[in-house]
Amino acid sequence: MHELGIVFYIIRDVKKVAEENHVERVSAVVMDIGEVSTVVPHLLTDCWRWAADKEELLKGCELKCNIIPAVTWCDDCKQEYETVKHGKTCPHCHSENTWLLRGNEVEIREIQVEELRC
Repeated sequence: MHELGIVFYIIRDVKKVAEENHVERVSAVVMDIGEVSTVVPHLLTDCWRWAADKEELLKGCELKCNIIPAVTWCDDCKQEYETVKHGKTCPHCHSENTWLLRGNEVEIREIQVEELRC
């Protein structure tokens, strides 16, 4: 399960950004997870809950995952298509001269912080 390792990297990056911006508490982290990234979102959120609660900055912090559909580009007919549905072969021209355009990302999209009360 590589999701736990990914969670440790997310926590490291969130802590760094929080420190740079003098943030005391993070309420949510929003991730973009590509459909073919090999990351299993529910395993990622399970690992997150275990690891985040060990950090004062992240106690109770929610991890939200946006799934980014996998899209492939065909260099021969210059069209995009759904990767999961059609694989490497273009459904428009049947070429295999294709490459993944998006859907493999694992990125922090947003860090939400609790508002300071006066």
